[in-house]
Amino acid sequence: MSTDELPFRWGSIALPALLPTLLFSIGEGAILPIIPIVADNLGATLAVAGLVAALITVGELFGNIPSGWLISRVGERPAMIGATAVSVVGLVICIIAPNPVALGFGILLIGLATAVFALARHAFMTSFVPLHYRARALSTLGGTFRLGFLIGPFLTAALIHITGTAAAAFWIHLVACAACAVILILLPDPSTTFGAVHTVRVGDRKLREGEALVELEFSGLFRTIRANRDLLTRLGAGAAAIGALRASRQVILPLWAVSIGVSDTNTAIIIGIAAGVDFALFYAGGQIMDRFGRLWSAVPSMVGLGLGHLVLAFTHDLPANVGWFIFAAMFLSLANGLGSGILMTLGADLADPRNPAPFLGAWRFTGGLGGAGAPLLIPAITAVASLALAAGVLGVLGLVGAGILIRYLPRYSPRPPRRPRR
Repeated sequence: MSTDELPFRWGSIALPALLPTLLFSIGEGAILPIIPIVADNLGATLAVAGLVAALITVGELFGNIPSGWLISRVGERPAMIGATAVSVVGLVICIIAPNPVALGFGILLIGLATAVFALARHAFMTSFVPLHYRARALSTLGGTFRLGFLIGPFLTAALIHITGTAAAAFWIHLVACAACAVILILLPDPSTTFGAVHTVRVGDRKLREGEALVELEFSGLFRTIRANRDLLTRLGAGAAAIGALRASRQVILPLWAVSIGVSDTNTAIIIGIAAGVDFALFYAGGQIMDRFGRLWSAVPSMVGLGLGHLVLAFTHDLPANVGWFIFAAMFLSLANGLGSGILMTLGADLADPRNPAPFLGAWRFTGGLGGAGAPLLIPAITAVASLALAAGVLGVLGLVGAGILIRYLPRYSPRPPRRPRR
């Protein structure tokens, strides 16, 4: 019997997939706002603090490459347990770090672990959720991730208020990772809970569908990039811009708070409220894409992300710069929420339905290059000029990215057909 024939209950994925995801996301959401603050407290310059914060996205990019191979060999659940263990090691290093260099190494390990955990939970859903429930299950998984990013900063604000130190937030992620590992270890093996699952053959090995998907995504990655170079250099440039502007928010907002003197507690609260705006819109983005087409979600999102960065760039030295910072944080989250799911949706649109995994790996890697490049661009420009100029450059990049999407999105991913009227 396959999973499609089994009665499916939403509660059956809550403990093995959604609860660990929520815990891990709460921990990650708790530490992101305070990484530049902790680096600053350890004596880092503004540029170095930005570099340390960027290392989490760099770790995620490089962690994506071996993740598919690892998960296909050890399985989804062991991969998630291993990722939590690596995160704990990185978090301990961050807690005891005597200088920004040690802190950066710990952050890099957390980024590597995050990539493995994210891909493993995706593979888990692909393996164990019946096909006709899969889209809703993956959407719920994405919403769970965003919910964690909403809760985490508020826990950080409360803990900073109690302890008086920003580094205490690392303990939130450490406890969350430990709880994830305990839940995953104590649960029975999912294959015995969910019954038989779809399997496919990769070479001489028989793998669950999710494990095969993540392995195929990153097998022959650069060969697939070469084969699709025209699309990836055109529309892929727009995808890289989307990844860049999204990732830059996680670095530039806490770095901006350090630059204009916002307190640690208030920084966490502001970023937490902004995450709430983002979370509230994650379903609306999908509705816009399905009803009006991908262009109507992607372009307004990119324009909004670009304008939000430009607002930061021109308000750094104003007397009301804190108010403008709050406005920009909320506006950026609004724009990001409107584009929720756009990269995954475009990847699914463009991939060969007979064998989508290789192209999806190339597409994700292209977006990941932008996601890792922008956080590195911020400290580089800050070191030679200023943080305001870095925000301005990213704002222009957002508007250029919107132009690329306007030019190439209708060609490669036309508007979906309307559903027939009843």
